[in-house]
Amino acid sequence: MSTGIGSFIAGGIAGCGAVTVTHSFETIKIRLQLQGELKAKQDAPRLYRGVFHGMKIVFQNEGMKGLLRGLSCAGGMQYIYQMTLNGCRLGFYEPLRVSMNSLVLTYSPTHTTDPRVKAMQSLPINIASGAASGILGAAAGSPFFLIKTRLQSYSPFLPVGTQHLYRNAWDGLGQVYRAEGIRGLFRGVGPAMIRTGFGSSVQLPTYFFAKRRLVRHFDLKEGPALHLLSSAVSGMVVCVVMHPPDTIMSRMYNQTGNLYKSAFDCLYKTIKAEGPLALYKGFFAHLARILPHTILTLSLAEQTNKLMRRFEDRILPDRVKEKI
Repeated sequence: MSTGIGSFIAGGIAGCGAVTVTHSFETIKIRLQLQGELKAKQDAPRLYRGVFHGMKIVFQNEGMKGLLRGLSCAGGMQYIYQMTLNGCRLGFYEPLRVSMNSLVLTYSPTHTTDPRVKAMQSLPINIASGAASGILGAAAGSPFFLIKTRLQSYSPFLPVGTQHLYRNAWDGLGQVYRAEGIRGLFRGVGPAMIRTGFGSSVQLPTYFFAKRRLVRHFDLKEGPALHLLSSAVSGMVVCVVMHPPDTIMSRMYNQTGNLYKSAFDCLYKTIKAEGPLALYKGFFAHLARILPHTILTLSLAEQTNKLMRRFEDRILPDRVKEKI
């Protein structure tokens, strides 16, 4: 196991690699989620009619720049967010899990080097560890996700939802801070924590659960095939669980003023105006994004963690290595 800092860096790098491939699907997902906001189905214009139609329309009107809004802008806001979120989510999962195991087995969270503590697998503890690490990452990365969402929702040709014109990510942060202060930068942090807590509570536990079952029942060996299949199972579960709070989060982040007073107000107004299925707007775009993203993130995390462990083995003194 890497140190906490090593795991944070490894997880962040894995997330950055994955998002480079999947960012365009997230742009379409956000626009589908905002399309027809608080309008009855029969009154809502359908500018984007699905994942591939959305990709085609955005590419025709805005080019690759439109599909990659929020990724390639000055400062690379998506990369900063991924480093923050996945650094916490993937980096803190194992330390939290082992500490909770230690608390259950020894009534103290400090016996993290005990082999029994490390080997213990408890589904409730795994879910709690995943949720806690995800919530930490979502809270830390919320201002970056706010700006990323607004950059991705902006379209000079086919606008949906509230439009925000920022020259780049840092201009967006500056505009929000000057207009609304720190509170504005953390607008929507509540639903972001719920959304990421939901996703993280199932992502890593289902990944390791699927991995153990594939090894036990199909005799798969450690390697890319095992990582790929385990990640695919995890990605499917994550998308189903996380999409409703993801829709609420996108709308909370994109609003200005007080269209929604809270996450529950947004949930109530959305269901009242658009029906319960509105919570799953953009689901297939989310699935198209989350499956390869989960596969790439978790597969890359396996490799980056190995590289980080080798690096730490070279530079860390023996007394530190004995503790991890």
